Formats: sequence, structure tokens, C-alpha cells
Amino acid sequence: MLDEKRRRFIVGSALGAAGFALPTASSATRGDITIALVLKSISDPFTKTMIGAALAFQTHSPYPFQLAVHGIATETDVDQQIRIVRTLIGQRVSAVVLAPADSKALIPVVSECVKGGIITLAIDNPLDAGGLNLSGLRVPFVGPDNRRGARLVGTYLARKLRSGDAVGVVEGVPANRNSQQRTAGFIDALEAAHVSIVAVEAGDWEYNKGKQAAATILVCKPEIRALLCGNDNMAMGAVDAVREARRTGTVFVTGYNNSDAIQPLLKDGRILATVDQFAAKQAVYGVDVALQALLQQRKQDDLPASNETPVILIAREA
Repeated sequence: MLDEKRRRFIVGSALGAAGFALPTASSATRGDITIALVLKSISDPFTKTMIGAALAFQTHSPYPFQLAVHGIATETDVDQQIRIVRTLIGQRVSAVVLAPADSKALIPVVSECVKGGIITLAIDNPLDAGGLNLSGLRVPFVGPDNRRGARLVGTYLARKLRSGDAVGVVEGVPANRNSQQRTAGFIDALEAAHVSIVAVEAGDWEYNKGKQAAATILVCKPEIRALLCGNDNMAMGAVDAVREARRTGTVFVTGYNNSDAIQPLLKDGRILATVDQFAAKQAVYGVDVALQALLQQRKQDDLPASNETPVILIAREA
């Protein structure tokens, strides 16, 4: 785990990223260490926050290192992400900090990374534990307890409902561990409140697909009182689906990420609550874990299994 002094420095760097313009690629080329940050949809606000924080951390790090930032066009472009990682292996980068687009499909190329002596860890979305065990791999996860975060928002929603009410879930990419954990957390909270989840539809983390998933639930399960969404993009889609179905005010919608885009919807009540999982901290902690491993010449198997980052509930009344 990170010591408290170092944690304060890292948090300060991550929070300070909000005030920095993104450096150009040429400004992120110094030192003998090269850390590759491989993310999901490069246009997603969550990803952009990660990039800004990581570049700000690099700028202010007392240990010079090169930072190579890569991303894919959409959340589900798994093959492209695999190609990116394979290219980085050929370039013999020092470390790969990966936000996997698929918890299982990335394991073979991650195995190639580790066998090539490249320090490798996951952020945002953990790799599948069973797949890692079968491959004999130890790949640390730096990120939040997604199940706990989902329980927070699910428990908050449950206080607005009655026993026996029906709820739908718009989940992310079903193969992703973070999507699975968020859905499990929603189920935990609502089962404890005796509220029924009557439909689960995949929205693949995207606005359009989230809107379609929400619209499908609203048609098939008109009795629902709420839609729990696995991220804010899908929640914004769900809000529009609810409006088009003329159910605004009768169907609650929740999100996950606390993105800038949903703040007006939180303020006016179209979104009941969301969860802040601190994208900046995830990126900076991940890069720092890799950097410290390289500076200390640690091996992959010597790295801690996980470094948990925080989650907090963000509600309209807060």
C-alpha cells in the first residue's frame, strides 16, 4: 500500500490536474523509463480526466519518466486495444498501466507483457481473477471496490422506494469485471431492501446504447420505478429514454462516475444520485505504482495484489 506522505503527494498531483491544459505528446518524453497508459474510449470524459491527471503527475514527478498515452475509439474495441499492447511489447516499454476493455480477452496479451519483463497492472477494470489464475499471472489492480460503490447508490435509491417495487439495471459491457461488480452491488442493496430487479440490459457504457437499453426496459417492464445505470453516459441516455416515454418524475435514474456532464441533471433531479470513483486518482496511483516498481527494481510477482482507491456517493441533497 502507498505510505501516507506519498499518498498526499499523489492526491495533490491528481487534483491539481484539473487546472492544467493537456500537454502535447512531445512534452511527455523525458527520462529513461517509459510507462504506457493504455485506456478505453479516448473521447470519454472519464478517460480524458485520467489522461490529464497522469500527464500532470508526470510533469511534477521528481523522477523523470516518459509517459505514452494510448486509447481506443470505442469502449468495445477490444481488438484494437490488444494491438496497442502488442505494439508496446515490441517497443519494449518499461511498464503498461492498462484499463482493460475486456476483463478476459486482454489476459493473453497481458501474459506476453509480463513474460517480456514489462511491469503490468490494471486500473479502472480488473482483469478476470480466474483467467489470471489459469495463466499463472499476478497483475495488480489499482482502483475502487466497484461492488461497494454500487451498493452505496443502490442503498440510497432503496430509501426512495417501497418493498416490492420493481427496478431495472442498465449495465456496462457484460464481460467486464467492473460492470459485473456494479450490477452485483446494485443487487446486494436492493435485495436487502426487498426491492425487485426485474430487468438487466447492457448499454456498453455508451449514451446511445444506454438509451436503447433503458427504452427496452421501459417498454417490457412498464411497472419499474427506477433505472440503476452502470455509468453516467448510460444514465444520461436513460434520462432521455424516460423523458421520451413520458415517465419523467415517476422513474428514478442513477449513475456512476460523477462526470461534469451530469451535474445539471443532478441539480434538477433528473438523476437522483451517482458515485464518484475519482478517475484522476486511479490514473495517478496506477502510474505511480508502476514507477515505484521500476525505480525499486521490483519484479511483477513482488507487486501488491491491489491498491484500493476511494468511492463516495454524490446525491442531489448533498
